[in-house]
Amino acid sequence: MRIRRKKHLKERLEKVKDYLIVADRDIANVKQAIQDKRYFDYEKMFANQNSVELEIGCGKGGFICQKASLNPNTNYIAVELLENIVVMACESASELNLKNVKFVNSGAEYLPRYIKDGSIENIYLNFSPPYPQDSYENRRLTCDRHILAYKAFLREGGAVYQKTDDKGLFEYSLAKFKQHGFIVKDVSLELENGQLQNVATEYESKFRALGMPIYALIATKSNE
Repeated sequence: MRIRRKKHLKERLEKVKDYLIVADRDIANVKQAIQDKRYFDYEKMFANQNSVELEIGCGKGGFICQKASLNPNTNYIAVELLENIVVMACESASELNLKNVKFVNSGAEYLPRYIKDGSIENIYLNFSPPYPQDSYENRRLTCDRHILAYKAFLREGGAVYQKTDDKGLFEYSLAKFKQHGFIVKDVSLELENGQLQNVATEYESKFRALGMPIYALIATKSNE
């Protein structure tokens, strides 16, 4: 289903332009685009040298804005493909006057053009579309090409934190992370017992209220 363009979207985007990075669209072909590197300058972007964490598929920005509020000495980059959605995330950050978060309007497949290898502390994948059909496997955010990109982005010892309500995607992701050499710990039963600082997304709160299970894992980049 096509999402209707929001009213006054152009004006709303202009008001939050300090929070928004619109990825270059000069090269449509992904393979060509990621060869033409345009790495983000984090120090220039945030005016500090703090570590950087990345969320892919941030939606309305509830999770990343909470993380940024709780951790002012960490910088956050959140990626969202849809302008209609990312504008709301930017507005939330603006309302909170957050200085340590930026939003990128781009598809995940273009990120190797902008994210330098070994520059990201942690990556968050929250309730990504499961794309259960085999023919759509390449769209999953834990397919081979994306996991290889995450492995490149992360510093040694950095991790991918994934949460999903979809058991099939969880099992698929678990297998893929292990296949590519990550050390994986299933933490699906630990999210609420104090062992992790769990920041709930909009979807997570909704699913928990309905009594639905939440599957979660941490996949750590191995030093080996």
